[in-house]
Amino acid sequence: MQLNKKALKVDGFTGFRPIATLEINRIPQHQGIFAVLRPEGFEPRFLTKSTAGVFKKKNPSLSQAELAAEWVADADVLFIGKASPGSKGNRGLRRQIQEFVDFGKGKPPGHWDGRLIWQVADAGKLLVAWKELPAEELNAAQANYHTQFHQLHGRLPFANLVQARA
Repeated sequence: MQLNKKALKVDGFTGFRPIATLEINRIPQHQGIFAVLRPEGFEPRFLTKSTAGVFKKKNPSLSQAELAAEWVADADVLFIGKASPGSKGNRGLRRQIQEFVDFGKGKPPGHWDGRLIWQVADAGKLLVAWKELPAEELNAAQANYHTQFHQLHGRLPFANLVQARA
């Protein structure tokens, strides 16, 4: 099975909205998994400097060679993240995706998962999709998508630098 827009739709993902035109209030508040995909015909170009915010005084930018080495040429999925309910139960997909997008606009993040997305030129054209899941299924679901991707491509998605654990 390929991990692409069609397969994710069949698996219950919705949204598939360009980052630049996301209507944050249309994203569910519940926890779940989200994916960043390249739209059909999207060819990567990498920025010299990331648009992402600085995290713990660390620069999020990588060299062009490092970015090219991470890119998975025949993959549509660029990142698979999760949105847990948080320690106070007030987090979820809407807040996690908003923080992810804000991170790409230069705001300091609470973490820097997916940071390579913000060094792709025209990142606003990339699509965001999501799937609501119960909190107890999040870690296993993210790990499963990472494993499926790895089986298909021999590595993790472009902006996933750490394998999720169930």
